[in-house]
Amino acid sequence: MASKGVVHVVEDDEAMRESLVAVLGDAGYDVRAHAHAEAFLARADAAAAGCVVSDIRMPGMDGLALLRRLRDEGRALPLLLITGHGDVALAVAAMKAGAVDFLEKPFEPGRLLAAVEDALKTHGSRTGEDQAAQAARRQLEALTPREREVLECLVVGHSNKDTANLLGVSPRTVEFHRAHLMDKTGARGLPDLVRLWLAARETS
Repeated sequence: MASKGVVHVVEDDEAMRESLVAVLGDAGYDVRAHAHAEAFLARADAAAAGCVVSDIRMPGMDGLALLRRLRDEGRALPLLLITGHGDVALAVAAMKAGAVDFLEKPFEPGRLLAAVEDALKTHGSRTGEDQAAQAARRQLEALTPREREVLECLVVGHSNKDTANLLGVSPRTVEFHRAHLMDKTGARGLPDLVRLWLAARETS
């Protein structure tokens, strides 16, 4: 069976790395594993077509630094980040810098496969990006002012409690508005809200 594409896995945790390799390999991808960012960059084939799935926190060069290095060197590989909940603000910064997506632990294998497929299929399509930005803006326009305030807090990594303190409301009220945000946007979780928020800020 022909490979569905090259995926570079950059992950310092051996068990997590082996798990990612197994899921992607079983799905038909040509998977190349690297224990850290420096090992990936040293590979002669690291500039080959495909995408990168990288942990955001690693010893030495982290996922954000790897992304910036790739962009500085002119490598257009789409990069997806794996992040813990406490790293949401860092993941948002990485997406602003050009990462195409982030997966918040724990995530289902199907979510990983969908993100990789999307990255390989749609990355670099200016028309697709413009359409996504327009759709995102329409979704955000449907939110109430308070819902938009809650969204702004959540996408920079504030917890429900922190958001409540910043807005002068109760955590229960924040949970209420968050639930409405999910319903109105169709978001399945915080990563979806972040992607929507960033897409709405894309310029044509």
